[in-house]
Amino acid sequence: MPSQSGRLRALFASGALVAAGTVVPLALTSGTAHASAPNGGDVIANMFMWNWPSVASECTAVLGPKGYGAVQVAPPQDSIRLSGSHPWWEIYQPVGYDLNSRMGTEAQFQAMVTTCHNAGVKVYVDTVVNHMSGTDQSSTDSYGGDSFNVSNRSYSEVPYTSADFHSYPNNCPNSNLSINDWNNQTQVQECDLENLADLYTETDDVRSKIAGYLNKLIGYGVDGFRVDSAKHINQADMANIESRLTNTLWGQRPYVLQEVYPGSSGNLAPAAFESNGSVIGFDYADNLKNQFTGNIANLKTFGQSWGLEPSASDGAMVTNHDTERNGSTLSYKNGATFTLANEFMLAWGYGVQPSVYSGFTWNSSDDSPPADANGYVTNTDCSNGWYCTDRIQGVANMVGWHNAAQGAAVANWYDDGSNLIAFSRGSKAWIAINNENSTQTRTFQTGLAAGTYCDVIHGDYTAATSSCSGPTVVVDANGNATVSVAAKDAVALYATTSSGGGTTASPSASASASASASASASASASASASASASATTSAPAGTVAETFTVSGTPTSAPMYLVGSVTGLGSWAPASALPMTQSGSTWTVTVNLPQSTAIQYKYIEKDSSGNVTWEPGSNHSATTGSGAAASLTDSYNGSSTSVSETFDANATTWYGQNVYVVGSLPALGNWNTANAVPLSSAAYPVWAGTVALPANTAFQYKYIKKDPDGTVEWETGANRTATTGTSGATLGDSWNTAATSPVGVTFDETKSTVTGQHVYVVGSIGALGFWDPTKAIPLSSANYPVWSTTLSITPNTYFEYKYIVIDSAGNVTWESGANRALTTGSSGAVTLNDNWK
Repeated sequence: MPSQSGRLRALFASGALVAAGTVVPLALTSGTAHASAPNGGDVIANMFMWNWPSVASECTAVLGPKGYGAVQVAPPQDSIRLSGSHPWWEIYQPVGYDLNSRMGTEAQFQAMVTTCHNAGVKVYVDTVVNHMSGTDQSSTDSYGGDSFNVSNRSYSEVPYTSADFHSYPNNCPNSNLSINDWNNQTQVQECDLENLADLYTETDDVRSKIAGYLNKLIGYGVDGFRVDSAKHINQADMANIESRLTNTLWGQRPYVLQEVYPGSSGNLAPAAFESNGSVIGFDYADNLKNQFTGNIANLKTFGQSWGLEPSASDGAMVTNHDTERNGSTLSYKNGATFTLANEFMLAWGYGVQPSVYSGFTWNSSDDSPPADANGYVTNTDCSNGWYCTDRIQGVANMVGWHNAAQGAAVANWYDDGSNLIAFSRGSKAWIAINNENSTQTRTFQTGLAAGTYCDVIHGDYTAATSSCSGPTVVVDANGNATVSVAAKDAVALYATTSSGGGTTASPSASASASASASASASASASASASASASATTSAPAGTVAETFTVSGTPTSAPMYLVGSVTGLGSWAPASALPMTQSGSTWTVTVNLPQSTAIQYKYIEKDSSGNVTWEPGSNHSATTGSGAAASLTDSYNGSSTSVSETFDANATTWYGQNVYVVGSLPALGNWNTANAVPLSSAAYPVWAGTVALPANTAFQYKYIKKDPDGTVEWETGANRTATTGTSGATLGDSWNTAATSPVGVTFDETKSTVTGQHVYVVGSIGALGFWDPTKAIPLSSANYPVWSTTLSITPNTYFEYKYIVIDSAGNVTWESGANRALTTGSSGAVTLNDNWK
């Protein structure tokens, strides 16, 4: 079949590299540089059926910054394509191990893995190795173009023949190959699961091919696997396959998460599979749904005593693509309850590598994700057709909470006997969850040190400035905090989001100063003064008509007031008080208890209901002691930095990366060692966002770095730009010298067998520096002539050879001396070669 085209191509090996008659180990490395180590987190973002560019973007923009440890992606191998509609389950009917799929090309897959690694995020792949496509399907079409015939169980890309599948009566006792007894191990593991051709995993040939496929993925940087239908693979077979796997690029054994539905006993129970890896927490998710639709106070003992698998083996989750459709677990359709369950899972700490599921919206259980007419999945749009649980502020920030709480036991449990719970993880973190239908206010023992903490459910904490974009909570010297938790909401604090060192600053002095300043302000705003006067005369006994005025708000979006007491909405944005605009100020008057300490903030709500919290710490004050009082504030200023995005259109050869460097510290001060790496997720556009000082002029250039550290600067004068008061995107193209590269066409005549491909490799970067994992694939469009054309710098001497790589990753070099060429100063050259 034609080889994969594109600039990215890394090869896999299950055994050794054969070169000039010598067997040497083949390092399973991707040619593109990866980060030196993962970020250390253990939370998995399960991005179900996101295409590869979208996953790459999410790793850079969300998963890495928020501390997710890994991303789980859909099965990347070629799969059957049905005519007409394209149900999601097509991807679970593979027709080959070629990596061109509904989610993108092989090159896009590899670029995604590299991008996620550079964000510190591991990549786990959903693998379908129990079976191939359904024998009841009539389609002969696939997304990657692999040839197959379901009627005779032939899959030429792998290749598999009928001898590689379980059969009747040799293996399966049922003539129709169906599973009739789900408690019979032979039937479950040697008959066809729902007409899916069941692989003969007892044979060395099948084991070798499966291990070769998994090692290919590891060679691209993959860190682990979800094993689909693992219950239907004999444990000894799976153990043998795992024993053949290499270590990951980060030097670890690949993580294995097995799909083993509960309900069977003995050798088919989840516990019987735990020697081969973790098992998906179906019982965990089922029980969580039962409590969040009942009484979450019961969760005080949630764990192995409930019949769950041991914590070290239980892949905790709230839902996945199967269970959200069969209704056994919560799903995005449960709204706030679904969000709370995810926040609880991240806080509770039971289970290994908890999984946060982000998928697409659906009406029918077979619905396709958003896709083009040919079934290829389109880019994820979280506002249209997709739901992105990983981005929900409370869930995303609870990943950091979870990471900070690692190693600390649950303590300081509280419940009201129904649906309000709170607990700490030692002295590291604390959370309160309100699954009731009204706001609940309590004084809780948090276990935390005294200080002012960011509520990370509703605000983002910035460590560099010790600032919180949402509400804060004061913990006193005894570890107590009085907190109002809105209905179907939560409040969460952890140690590294505290200003530390004490209690709330005395609000009395600041309230007095504000009241003094507001007297003249209210006189100049007749509408506000009138409203205030009216409120004053009708204020009930014991209350004060408190007028709040704020100036310096950043936009014209409607402003609201929200705060720590019931009259200010108890921090719930839905109960915030709308304010009235008068010129550059916003005003609202509300009856509050007299002489009462309060905290509050101003928020924006746009027409879609999106909420933006005022940055910085909460405003603190004491309400007036008379019939009326006023508080005048300046809106807490936004950051003095802006997010500047650099987009550079630059072509590279395999292994090169593009960086931006410039005159500011954030751009490395022209030091290439400190240049900012850009992402190739949208190749040939390399992109990255950098925080730069606002309203500042700067100079910059793009550079390319080779794997050996060689730096290539773009030509021409330095680029110049000036940041504004908000972020901007600089759309650039790589500056090249006036000379044009020479087009070198490699035509190699070589007869091959199915599964073999021809590559060229050589002494310069454009040819992979003699590294077979960076070799350039040739096209078989004119077979037996294999061909490709490369752009090479003029007047360049290089040496090269052709190699053949088969489907198992074995590399065969042509014999004889190296071939050689010196390019001319311009034009093109064609090399007509024959295999030696």
